Amino acid sequence: MRAFAPVAKGFSVSESALPPVEPPKRNMLRSSLITGSMTMMSRITGLARDQLQAYFLGAGADADAFNAAFRIPNFFRRLFSEGAFSQAFVPVLAEYRTKGTQAALKHLVDSVAGCLGSTLILVTLLGVLGAPVLGVVFGSGFMADTAKFDHYTSLIRIMFPYLMLISLSGFMGAILNSYGRFAVSAFTPVLLNVISILAMIITAQMMGSVTFALAWSVLVAGALSIVFQMPHLRRINMLPSPKINWKDPGVQRILALMAPAIFGVSIAQINTLFDSTAASWLIEGSVTWVYYSDRMVELPLGIFAVAIGTVIMPSLSQLHASDSPEEFSKTLDWAIRLIVLIALPATLALMILAQPIMFTLFQHGKFLARDALMSSYSLQTYVLGLLAFMLIKVLAPGYFARHDMKTPVKIGMIAIGSGMAIKAVIVWPMHQFWHLGHAGLALGTALAAYVNAGLLYRGLRTSSVYSPADNWLKTWLRYGLANALMVSALLVGTHYLNAWATWEILERIVYLAVLCAGGGLFYLLGLGLAGFRPKDFRAPH
Repeated sequence: MRAFAPVAKGFSVSESALPPVEPPKRNMLRSSLITGSMTMMSRITGLARDQLQAYFLGAGADADAFNAAFRIPNFFRRLFSEGAFSQAFVPVLAEYRTKGTQAALKHLVDSVAGCLGSTLILVTLLGVLGAPVLGVVFGSGFMADTAKFDHYTSLIRIMFPYLMLISLSGFMGAILNSYGRFAVSAFTPVLLNVISILAMIITAQMMGSVTFALAWSVLVAGALSIVFQMPHLRRINMLPSPKINWKDPGVQRILALMAPAIFGVSIAQINTLFDSTAASWLIEGSVTWVYYSDRMVELPLGIFAVAIGTVIMPSLSQLHASDSPEEFSKTLDWAIRLIVLIALPATLALMILAQPIMFTLFQHGKFLARDALMSSYSLQTYVLGLLAFMLIKVLAPGYFARHDMKTPVKIGMIAIGSGMAIKAVIVWPMHQFWHLGHAGLALGTALAAYVNAGLLYRGLRTSSVYSPADNWLKTWLRYGLANALMVSALLVGTHYLNAWATWEILERIVYLAVLCAGGGLFYLLGLGLAGFRPKDFRAPH
């Protein structure tokens, strides 16, 4: 309660002027399904966007330049907005809502909005002015081709303000999530995908450039994502009125939590960006091949892991604030159980179906059969880390909800170092002898993620924050049976269906649908035979 006393002083707005809007009681499984369904819509429209981008740009110099340039604001967004800021802001917001007044809560939101907004404006100006410097840092391999590098830096300059817009959108989404309005923020990425699709089909014809049309569409989508969430914030009396107040106790607590969280939550992003930078030194197309394999891994990661992590973060924060360690552990156990249920079959299926998927989804227009094949190689190595990527999304909140940012920092630095060391050993020989350096980059990222997830898990166990349920051995055996049935079905199917490079698009779609449906049915059959029932996955509260 000590933190709220200074905040309440000097308020010009009375508490009665801000009637509290309490968040609904959460059914975490229902909330995860709602968030997952919205994210599914985002991923489907994102897939359509990627397919059109592959059709119009292929995997040549323009595609490499755009994908590398777009990664830069996305990297900073995930690092600061979705990563460090979100993980620092949500626990403080939850504590204010649990222990403070509505007026104190609104004052916190206004102060954070002002401080965050002013910082983002400054960072955006620096990024736009320093676009060539960013280009060198994050894509130094492009400097050998002057025209490509100039194109690359021009795209950076156009798209960098997206960082400011989407970060503010993420701030608004964090508030809505804390009030149980998960679907709103989960839907906002759909705007980017739809506007990008329209840009490629319509605007690019008028501008004469697909890449520049895409770049400007990114800015439009960022602005719309803010406008879209404003009415929903107004309904819960949380629409920010920005006030720059760096001395606000809540702001200072968030800043103190953010610094270490920058590393603790964003290891996957740092490694992914390193992949993109290193890929700029490899053969042309490497950046784009890694990009499309990353997008395929992001599909299950975004739909399920991010949805579950988004839902449990406010719940864990509230459980910590209300001193409920047993429920805290049960919530983590439930989340891990769901992650393993989804991640194992997704990993195995994507490994087996890598070539069918890449040929079916992307091998058209300027994206050639060789591009699809090379992308499938990096997908097979990248997806090895899917289980770790997904576990990180639910293990990290176990620290951040308790305001423990230092431990993930240490773990993150170890994981980064491990990833760099692994890549230093495997990428060069894979590039020299097999021209598969991009697949080596993906493999290094996957292995580093296991270091990160393993250490996060061990830390929660040794500190007695998380205690697994007694029936995990039985659960693993059941998962094993279900996955064995699915893998058997997919291996038999791909043995007979193996001419993906020569089939027409309709044939590919039909055969891939048959394989996916067959694998899914055998997995569900295996779960049923193993004794799983829907009630086994009910949330603990």
